[in-house]
Amino acid sequence: MWFVARRLLHAVPLLFCVVVLNFVLIAATPGDPVTILVGDFPAPPGYVEQVKREFGLDQPIYVQLFRYLGHVLTGDLGYSFANRQPVSTLILGRLAATLELTLTALLLASILGIILGMLAARWRGSWLDSGVQGVASAGYSIPDFWLGQILILIFSIWLGWLPSQGNMSVRGAPEGFAGFLDHLRYLLLPALALSFRYLALIARITRAAMLEVLSADFILAARSRGATEISIMVGHALRNAAAPVITVIGYNLGFILAGSALIETVFGWPGIGRLLFDSISRRDYPVMMAILLMVSVTVVLANLATDILHRMIDPRVGDR
Repeated sequence: MWFVARRLLHAVPLLFCVVVLNFVLIAATPGDPVTILVGDFPAPPGYVEQVKREFGLDQPIYVQLFRYLGHVLTGDLGYSFANRQPVSTLILGRLAATLELTLTALLLASILGIILGMLAARWRGSWLDSGVQGVASAGYSIPDFWLGQILILIFSIWLGWLPSQGNMSVRGAPEGFAGFLDHLRYLLLPALALSFRYLALIARITRAAMLEVLSADFILAARSRGATEISIMVGHALRNAAAPVITVIGYNLGFILAGSALIETVFGWPGIGRLLFDSISRRDYPVMMAILLMVSVTVVLANLATDILHRMIDPRVGDR
């Protein structure tokens, strides 16, 4: 409990700094949100001043900052200029789609990355090892938004197997298991494009950790006792190599959430990433700050959960 409490105490000032920095950076960007509120047509100066007073935009930056911090502490994330509704309501309406995409991508990257890393370590120096390392290098180098466009070109335009935009048909999803399968068709390409980079990273980390463990004496002892290869790889080697793998998976949770913005834009996925992209183009500052705050909180909580799991695997972590 003391270990968790120390991590939480470290997270509070970090989140405070993130909120202040996000507000200052967004407030310093060129553009005026009043243009979104009043429209592009020429408006009387009195009406413009009235709109600024209504949303507190006529106050100095430090006054707006203190007011924003007070609203955040009470759970009020502000009002969307472009969508004309509370930011919390707007984000909650998109949250499920983003969680579905990001968690699917992370699960896919974790399972395939661990399996490929284990196979590459088991047959080190073989063609399988070379292939896994080649795929890992390519996956870590290819931009995910470019990969998404290539997948659309191949599987949607050339082959016509999978849809390229949205998360359901415009005619509505079928009911029951048929609707589930239809939804998977929309989910497959964006999840694959988003997961490829993290799959490559997890595969490389797993391979390196497994190679270190497979050279240990207790692995030789397990083989001399007649243990099966599966039990050696999973029950002995992977269990002892799990700490760095879990660490990289947990730390990537926040980054994969932030990186979903481009993928959601490419595939027209109606999630928070697409909302962030639209809010940037519309200068909808409250939505931008709320999404950045949510990503920051996710990163901190993911790191905290990773540290706890790491501590459970290796109790010496709490001593460092």
